[in-house]
Amino acid sequence: MRRWLAPALLLVALLGAWEIAARWGILADALSLKSYLVPAPSDIASSLWSDRSLLASNAWVTLREVLGGLAIAIAIGFALALLIHLSATLRRALYPLLVASQTIPIVAIAPILIVWFGFGIGPKLAIIALVCFFPVTVNTFDGLRSVDPELTKLMRTLDASRIQTLSRAEVPAALPYFLSGAKIAVAVAVIGAVFGEWSGSDAGLGHLILVSNGVLDTARVFAAVVVLSAMAIALFALLGLAERRLAWWGEDGRRRAPA
Repeated sequence: MRRWLAPALLLVALLGAWEIAARWGILADALSLKSYLVPAPSDIASSLWSDRSLLASNAWVTLREVLGGLAIAIAIGFALALLIHLSATLRRALYPLLVASQTIPIVAIAPILIVWFGFGIGPKLAIIALVCFFPVTVNTFDGLRSVDPELTKLMRTLDASRIQTLSRAEVPAALPYFLSGAKIAVAVAVIGAVFGEWSGSDAGLGHLILVSNGVLDTARVFAAVVVLSAMAIALFALLGLAERRLAWWGEDGRRRAPA
């Protein structure tokens, strides 16, 4: 309760201030806009309820894209981390390219992928994977390198093969880092999904935001954003639970680190 009380109180205070400022026209006047373009939190809540079926159907489309793109990003990110960890040659060749891949503006490349691969789910998965694989790769690679050198020496003393050392020492050490990278990827996956849907789609929350914005239904736009945020938070929480269950030693290590 102590952990969540302060953020909850702050959120309630911000929503209350927003409600008052929107109802009294303070925000609209400050932004030089019509009052109907600046919805209050109560208007957004009303849209969440009245448009619940529309939001749910589009949220399901976006959720499938996010989960599929995340699965691809996690698989590619983990495999790349293993490759650059095991081979210094591949590390020198691939690591600069991995960094360079993150300098490509997703807003610019998303329409190109739509032109190349059409309006199906494929381009959306590619965009999400491109956004998400980098934190998984870098964090997992750092985790593979974080294993205690004395442990690897012990494994060699016991005549362990390279695969045995990797599977019994380095991969377990990297698991907390891998899950941490996956949590970062989840936080940005919904952004990639929205960019993909903006570039070309007939369904999804990104598409709904685009259509609602075109007809100046700002309450529905904010409602879709709330659903997107809730989706990302829920996936982040699930990965956090998995981290505590599957990589509890990483959490214990972080607790001991300050001491």
